[in-house]
Amino acid sequence: MIFAPSLVWLSTVLLFLAPAVNLVWRGGTGYCFFAMLALALGAAVVNRRTPGYFSGLRTYRWFTAGMLAFVVTIGVQQLLFGYWMPRQFDALSRFVLALPVFLLLRQLPSRHLRMVGWGCAAGALAVGIWAMTDQPPGGWTDASRLSNSYTNAIPFGDTALLLAFLSVFTLGWDKPRDWRVLAVRLLALVAGGYTSYLSGTRGGWLAVPVFVVLLGMQYHWFVHRKRLLVATLAIAVVAGALLSTERVQKRITEVTTDFSMMHQGEEYTSVGLRLQLWNASGQIFEHHPIFGIGKGRLVDELGLMAKRGEVKPEIVNERAHSDFFSTLAEMGAIGVGCLLLFYFGISVYFWRYRLSSDPAIRAASHAGLAVATSTVIFGLTIDVLVPIMVTVLLSLLVAAFLAVIDARKRELAAARAGVAQATPQTPRVEA
Repeated sequence: MIFAPSLVWLSTVLLFLAPAVNLVWRGGTGYCFFAMLALALGAAVVNRRTPGYFSGLRTYRWFTAGMLAFVVTIGVQQLLFGYWMPRQFDALSRFVLALPVFLLLRQLPSRHLRMVGWGCAAGALAVGIWAMTDQPPGGWTDASRLSNSYTNAIPFGDTALLLAFLSVFTLGWDKPRDWRVLAVRLLALVAGGYTSYLSGTRGGWLAVPVFVVLLGMQYHWFVHRKRLLVATLAIAVVAGALLSTERVQKRITEVTTDFSMMHQGEEYTSVGLRLQLWNASGQIFEHHPIFGIGKGRLVDELGLMAKRGEVKPEIVNERAHSDFFSTLAEMGAIGVGCLLLFYFGISVYFWRYRLSSDPAIRAASHAGLAVATSTVIFGLTIDVLVPIMVTVLLSLLVAAFLAVIDARKRELAAARAGVAQATPQTPRVEA
């Protein structure tokens, strides 16, 4: 399928800018996303009768189902319960809108789609530079954790960490042996990691071992003994250095302190309040096991429970500080099924192609797995699927990495077909 060069160029620029500005320009990723959506809808109208344009939705049916699941279920839930909260569709609608964007991106040459990797590196570098140059008096401390003006420290630090590691995952398709490319990507890893460190988002740090394992799988660290030894030493040195810092030690010590205080009856700690929220979500599920209490109604239900003395007033909140427990309480077993379908849909195809011999497909697969697994891990201790700046970035990254795989597969198939046609046929000699 042939597109105008201006459309390809504009899509490439937007694909670069979307992750690059996520943490430094409020709404910047959203503007890029909707500009890309407008291009995608225009392309869909023009190609509505073109054979195969919409086939990606069927080819990657689990991805399609996962992106649709929440919005469809919330709509049905609100119809059944007789209430209307359009705000509950806002953040999750980005996953649905990513489907036409995916249809557009998969038609572009894979070399243009790879700019998303440089966008991730630029985003990590930008936020790292900002963290170093715009420090408050006394520097970034536990009292003034690094964040920006439009989100709190937890999703801020988690996103910075993800962008940092995606810079290295996508190095696999950008000439990793070129020292200049390697230097920029490693600098982006350090900048994004430093930002996450200053934000103190200890829940997000749980994803680091998973990222390291995925990198080892992608770059075959575990196959060769020398690579395994070098990688193990490097990881041990970096981990030891980080664990010896005062900030990391303090954040880890706070967890054990919180548990100790809980055993002494003091439950108004960060960990204690979370556990109470999760326990309350379980109680709500016991009374509303099928469809939950309704998306967006958790704060009202917790308020009623507090009045009845079933929970402490301090935990009354709009969210349960966990994607799983928020979904459990608000949407019941059907909602948990939607959450699992979403997780499966954004990971199954990346897992399927992770062992590809093609560097671009392998890099896109592992980068996609990094996005999927981090979404699960980050969502254990915070509601990842609530901030729009997070959902719009996640939806675009998943769509872009899957589009790289799809476009590259067709390019390889076309190349093989061209070689087959160019190969001269040996004439048969009849007896």
